[in-house]
Amino acid sequence: MTTNIEALLGADAKLLEHKCTAIPKETIHLPGPDSVDRLFALSDRPTPVLKSLQSLYDHGRLAGTGYVSILPVDQGIEHSAAASFAPNPVYFDPENIVKLALEGGANGVASTLGVLGMTARKYAHKIPYILKFNHSELLSYPNTFDQTMYGSMKQAYNMGCVAVGATVYFGSAESRRQIWEVSQAFEAAHSLGMATILWCYVRNNAFKTAEKDYHVSADLTGQANHLGVTIQADIIKQKLPENNGGYNAIKGFGKTHKLVYEKLTTDNPIDLTRWQVANCYMGRAGLINSGGASSGESDLVEAVKTAVINKRAGGMGLISGRKAFQRPMKDGVGILNAIQDVYLDKKVTIA
Repeated sequence: MTTNIEALLGADAKLLEHKCTAIPKETIHLPGPDSVDRLFALSDRPTPVLKSLQSLYDHGRLAGTGYVSILPVDQGIEHSAAASFAPNPVYFDPENIVKLALEGGANGVASTLGVLGMTARKYAHKIPYILKFNHSELLSYPNTFDQTMYGSMKQAYNMGCVAVGATVYFGSAESRRQIWEVSQAFEAAHSLGMATILWCYVRNNAFKTAEKDYHVSADLTGQANHLGVTIQADIIKQKLPENNGGYNAIKGFGKTHKLVYEKLTTDNPIDLTRWQVANCYMGRAGLINSGGASSGESDLVEAVKTAVINKRAGGMGLISGRKAFQRPMKDGVGILNAIQDVYLDKKVTIA
């Protein structure tokens, strides 16, 4: 059964009619069955990396479309195991995480060294594995905006991963060290034939003002994306933009241009996300937006809306975790399938 996208969107169904005029769709590189050939064949990526990317694109319900639906479960470290798995304790067991990705028709499963290592011999040949190799953690006090390496590229390769993932907290005091660590790790991953995915998150207390939280502004997240592709992330993971003007709100900080706000973006979330895509080398590196925290009954609508915005902006998919695993597996599969239905629906076009 396919998802009735227009009915689910309700008043937001107008998103299906929006047209981007500031950065036209003809100027960006869109996902498609030939994405690897068209976007990476001329790059310096080793041939085994192209094979790994293709295997990721060719798995699950979205196989052969150029779009991806990825299940990420690293929140046991990033947000604590209790906060992540208490709503559904079966996911303390790593095998159930992989089973959810398989039954949900995902292109791949992204998780920790422990989760993937515990299940690799049974499942790494059945679904593409993505090792998330660095993490923040909330047990240290006071908390900091930092990422620690938890595993090596050799470990990822030996367990059969097709890709690795990492986070950089762009804007934090620790970001320059993180950029160099991840850049070196990505070079090693590519040399071993694995693709690279970067969680390009913006973190600095100054980015949250009394008026708005600019951690999710299009201009700041867009620049984070641009830094991410600079260290050769093949795929960029980013939060959906909720506002714009972070550079202008934080006085004496960074550089931008008035055309970003006067001509190249509008308040429409599709246009704001198109700006994120533009900063990923105009889509040569695919943009996947995150599904966000679980809100309960509204999760299905929120996930579908995010997928519509991402697809219409020129993104290549969604990476949604808590909305899927913080509920019974059957319902989690339903969330993942509804997201995938957006990318399979030819009526949801590029804006």
